[in-house]
Amino acid sequence: MSEHEQATKSLPENAYRELKDGEEYKPVMPASRLFPEVTAWSVCIGLLMAVIFSAAAAYSGLKIGQVFEAAIPISIIAVGASAAARRNNALGQNVIIQSIGASSGVIVAGAIFTIPALYILQYKYPEIKPNFWQIFFSSLLGGCLGILFLIPLRKYFVKDMHGKLPFPEATATTEILMTGEKGGKQAQLLIVSGIIGGLYDFMFSSFRFWEEMFTSRILPYGEAIAVKAKIVFKLNISALIFSFGYLIGLRYATIITVGSLLSWFVFIPLINEIGHIVAMASQGGVNPFEAMSAEQIFRAYVRPIGIGAIAMAGIIGILRSAKVIGGSFKLAFSGLSGGKGKEENVERTQKDIKMSYVLLLILASIAAIFVFLLIGVNITPVQAGVALLAVIVISFLFTTVAANAIAIVGSNPVSGMTLMTLILSSFILSAAGLSGWQGMVSALIIGGIVCTALSMAGGFVTDLKVGYWLGTSPYKQQRFKFLGTLLSAATVGLVIYVLGKAYGFVNTEATPNPLVAPQANAMAAVIEPLMLSGANVYWILYLVGAVISVLLYFIGIPQLAFALGMFIPQDLNTPLVVGGLLSYYIQKSTKDEKLSNARLQRGTLISSGFIAGAALFGVIGALLLFFGVDINMHCFQELKENVWVWKEGNIWPQLFAFISFVVLLIYFVWDTMRAKVEK
Repeated sequence: MSEHEQATKSLPENAYRELKDGEEYKPVMPASRLFPEVTAWSVCIGLLMAVIFSAAAAYSGLKIGQVFEAAIPISIIAVGASAAARRNNALGQNVIIQSIGASSGVIVAGAIFTIPALYILQYKYPEIKPNFWQIFFSSLLGGCLGILFLIPLRKYFVKDMHGKLPFPEATATTEILMTGEKGGKQAQLLIVSGIIGGLYDFMFSSFRFWEEMFTSRILPYGEAIAVKAKIVFKLNISALIFSFGYLIGLRYATIITVGSLLSWFVFIPLINEIGHIVAMASQGGVNPFEAMSAEQIFRAYVRPIGIGAIAMAGIIGILRSAKVIGGSFKLAFSGLSGGKGKEENVERTQKDIKMSYVLLLILASIAAIFVFLLIGVNITPVQAGVALLAVIVISFLFTTVAANAIAIVGSNPVSGMTLMTLILSSFILSAAGLSGWQGMVSALIIGGIVCTALSMAGGFVTDLKVGYWLGTSPYKQQRFKFLGTLLSAATVGLVIYVLGKAYGFVNTEATPNPLVAPQANAMAAVIEPLMLSGANVYWILYLVGAVISVLLYFIGIPQLAFALGMFIPQDLNTPLVVGGLLSYYIQKSTKDEKLSNARLQRGTLISSGFIAGAALFGVIGALLLFFGVDINMHCFQELKENVWVWKEGNIWPQLFAFISFVVLLIYFVWDTMRAKVEK
């Protein structure tokens, strides 16, 4: 077997760990060789994936508020399609398919958070007239900006931080793509795990045999504690989420979960108790929080603290990486002025689009955004200039936050950063004389561009990390990412426009069954008072979060991971620490280092399979909803006001959820322990 054939069978041993002094990471496809990457096959299949997954993800996001990650299912389809077509040397081509196709999920996530809010506000303000071009250009320009701002940071995130950041989603995607090269038992294990994880999630997500969440409310006195003290424990039992925890590892999973527990076990009961003390002090007063659930207090008063913590964590991250950012753009200016720098001698696997071109494309994107704001939003040149400045500064500063969040937890806090963008841009635009409905449109368009830019930056850093591990040419990924972004933006624009016309986003006589669009509804609720009176902005809560991040910095705890835990709902955080504990247990299950690594890697592959299966079956569930196929078994459910809900007081849906989760964990440990050391 030749050196090349050996190289493409498995990832190097040092792929996921920090490198020792003098050690170098050599990717699966060596830099010294050329491999098929950009071909008619890879581009066409990638674009097809971008269209299909953009449409499915947009509908899913607007219908149920969840956008499934497209990168993983697209990777599986790429591997399967290449195998069915009997294509040789398919690894590089599969990376390109995944990279182009994955534009869909990130563009959708950026668009549905803000743009549908225009349709929601339209019912109050008839002057607002959303159209396809507003959706298309805000998605396209935001996506391009996200790509361009991330390119100078690629080396820092994917190479300099090798082994220091877990990249859970990139790990899962890489393992899937590698099965196409390994074949045999590795592929079989991934397929079996994918089927088990997918069917498991399908049982509660589509068939509704049991609930998706276990809470302390079903325990004796649990409901009383939740009502009186506002203390409640939640655990999402999805195979996908706990698998992310396994890939993240115990350290980051614990930090995230502790941040969540601070929100739910400290801040929420504290706020409620303060209300109780004030009510007692006023002799017969009413505790304003008594009638609120723990979840309502979290959304109204605690999440802003998390947003402030995320924003400050981002600022700290920007300051700490200022040298890296400055060095990257210094190289760009060097290239623009004719300096060759070191770009000419860079090996294939570390070659980016020339920094001079990146800078020119950034300037072209900025000019296009200015024209779009001027014509598409119909504001004055001065106001367009102010809005443009807000877009550039916020997008650039938060790009590092988005990339870092994906690298740590595989989850991009784009909704929190977009909310902060709306608040900041509202004050900036108000100062420039924009208010009322026109100010709302301008702020939401700015939010749409920024949100898409941040979503793209977070998603694209995953693609580039996958390419780094496997040995793809980054400049090829970067060039064709623009093409995927163009097609995804057009698809998303068309889908949102059609769905807005067909179903609507507000309950009216014409649209009795509107799409939920929860994020866009939240953005509309925030932006309206800001542009009318400036009320309902909890600056002190943002400041409290910012102070927490500063304190965490001084004691050496990763601020962004902790802040993400504070912001993301508790039920999505607690499974992470379960996965992290399993990772730690399996790693320490034997003193034989080789066997320990074998078990850890088998667990990584099983986790990747669970994530892939849950994502694929999520697509199937979304398509069934799209075609109006209801497969809800209505177990333990009753019909109330034409909506199926869980029967009140029935503990079995949650009890079955907990039992099924324990069974899944037992299977995971059993299958992982079957690993053997390869000879």
